[in-house]
Amino acid sequence: MNLSIDDFDYELPSDLIAQQPNETRSGSRLLCVGSTAIADRLFSELPQLLAPGDLLVFNDTRVIKARLFGEKSSGGRVEVLIERVLSEHEALAQVRASKPPRAGSAMRLADSFEARVLGREGEFYRLRFPDGTAVFELLERHGSVPLPPYIAHAPGGEDEQRYQTVYARAPGAVAAPTAGLHFDEPLLAALAARGVQFAYVTLHVGAGTFQPVRAKTLAEHRMHGEHYEIPAETVAAIGVTKKRGSKVIAVGTTTVRCLEASAAAHGAPVAGDAETDLFITPGFEFRVVDRLVTNFHLPRSTLLVLVSAFAGIEPVRRAYRHAIEERYRFYSYGDAMLVDKIHR
Repeated sequence: MNLSIDDFDYELPSDLIAQQPNETRSGSRLLCVGSTAIADRLFSELPQLLAPGDLLVFNDTRVIKARLFGEKSSGGRVEVLIERVLSEHEALAQVRASKPPRAGSAMRLADSFEARVLGREGEFYRLRFPDGTAVFELLERHGSVPLPPYIAHAPGGEDEQRYQTVYARAPGAVAAPTAGLHFDEPLLAALAARGVQFAYVTLHVGAGTFQPVRAKTLAEHRMHGEHYEIPAETVAAIGVTKKRGSKVIAVGTTTVRCLEASAAAHGAPVAGDAETDLFITPGFEFRVVDRLVTNFHLPRSTLLVLVSAFAGIEPVRRAYRHAIEERYRFYSYGDAMLVDKIHR
């Protein structure tokens, strides 16, 4: 299937891009998408849409305050967006400046500390942070929430809370696994009372998730790499769920990538951690995930391609047209979809 990225384009009125989170997490809308039908629901109704014994798999990554502002030793302004923390004192980062910083040069960030440029690694810079304080601690103290580029306001106190899932545990993401933003404690309690089971994986979402596909055909595109971990308990829970004929529901495309990358490599998910640059496109054989909770994604994005591979290109196009007509809210702070896997 020689698909072009043009096959995953659509026009979105700018006023449908959600700039603020919904008043309550689970009060957002939920578009249910099957192979032949769609239905408008509320996210709070999710327990009614799942069966006892179904398994929800969440990505428990925690968003870090990954954006820093400062200046180079030459005096030029810089903006640093951490992509991945590599160790206690080193990280990969995007650096925006009038002139690219040279290896060996220093930047003073947040008017508080210096970071040294060790060199380039592809599109990123490897930075060395000062001894004595860990990178995560410096970011928490001096960084800001890295809101996506399509959200116009500067991050504030509400964003620190709402651009984070209620079950976030492992720090390392620079973008939220946004499908999880709709879950609050009352909804999780209602799901548990329904008999729905929970399991977790960890995939630290990088800034690469917002990078456009520049290749003309999908076959030419190369995905950014991401590190993931799958606990043994999650593998066991998936096995039990499959054995009894219940469904595995991934919360977010990052959870899909994590589970399906492991299954593609091993035939079934295995416990442990690994790196993946898997690009899921139409024709991919999904081995683990049966249903998907996801937000509405940017046109021409790898995330929209993944959802189209999962549910079918035409059903997803139809769903997006309906969502625009019905004025659903789009992207990170927007509404959600519950998507069924297409049967081939």
